[in-house]
Amino acid sequence: MIRSILIVSILASLVACQPAADREILFELPTSVPDMAIPADNPTTAAGLELGRYLFYDPILSADSSQACADCHFQDLAFTDAQAKSTGALGPTGNRSAMSLANVGLYYNGLFWDGRVQNLEAQSLHPITDPKELAGEWPGILSRLRKNADYPARFKAAFGLERAVDIRPEHVGKALAQFERSLLSFDSKFDRVQRGEAAFTVSELRGWNIFFDANPELPMAECNHCHVDPLFSTLQYENNGLQQLKGNGEYADNGREVVTGRTSDRGKFRVPTLRNITLTAPYMHDGRLKSLEEVLDHYNSGGHDGLTVSPNVRPLALSEEDKVDLLAFLNTLTDSTFITKEAFSNPF
Repeated sequence: MIRSILIVSILASLVACQPAADREILFELPTSVPDMAIPADNPTTAAGLELGRYLFYDPILSADSSQACADCHFQDLAFTDAQAKSTGALGPTGNRSAMSLANVGLYYNGLFWDGRVQNLEAQSLHPITDPKELAGEWPGILSRLRKNADYPARFKAAFGLERAVDIRPEHVGKALAQFERSLLSFDSKFDRVQRGEAAFTVSELRGWNIFFDANPELPMAECNHCHVDPLFSTLQYENNGLQQLKGNGEYADNGREVVTGRTSDRGKFRVPTLRNITLTAPYMHDGRLKSLEEVLDHYNSGGHDGLTVSPNVRPLALSEEDKVDLLAFLNTLTDSTFITKEAFSNPF
């Protein structure tokens, strides 16, 4: 079943009086999906969303106008970039892999691998000035936007700014956030099976049972403890035994601990979604695993020990047949409409 989420609270009697660009946007979500948290000061409108789409694909936000947000988030790769670690506009390589943006507007428990920010308005500004990403500086960015032949009118339509000089970083962040909230992906084969529109193959169904630990006669893969339907993530932070502790008791990347300061968060990273997972290689926070076969081998081995490693990470004793069927199920999470939808594509 589908429910409509009102992105802007507004009296129905006033809607007909509004300009089209200012009207509320209705997103359709499965009933099992949590509500989308929208800041009161950034309701999604057609003009704001379209401005965000332009900014997402425009290299104008980078230091030398050479790189856009989209250069690390390609639509056909479920808004990832096929790199272990992305290369920034000025050449440096980032510390972690670019995450998929599918359904990112539904993430209520922090963003980035370590949860350092709480909403998309803040998240969208970080890469713009990060020296390892777009490496921009706001005085130059704002100057280019204000002098651009197109953007002042778009900012006026989106935010009511009468003068180009009124364009501020927060308006850029709000527009990008509106676009990113629109990136919804709920039309995979898995979703169609849930809606009664398709059926799993024998292999996919066996993989489903192993994934969800749903059949006591089949092995338990422990996947569903962290990758819960419908988002295929708990949105929590876990240590999956990927890294080996160094002699000083720390990891090469301490993950969530860097943000919280708690040793109990050492080596923990946000559980990524598995939606469109076949499109988003390489895998893990540092892209060290090149294929889903390597991912399954990692979990089958039980990973590395550590005080903060999840108890669900253990040797699994999965057979080759089990892994083949798990991969068949994971393939059903690919949403071909998401990666081809024109509304998400480059508008230039």
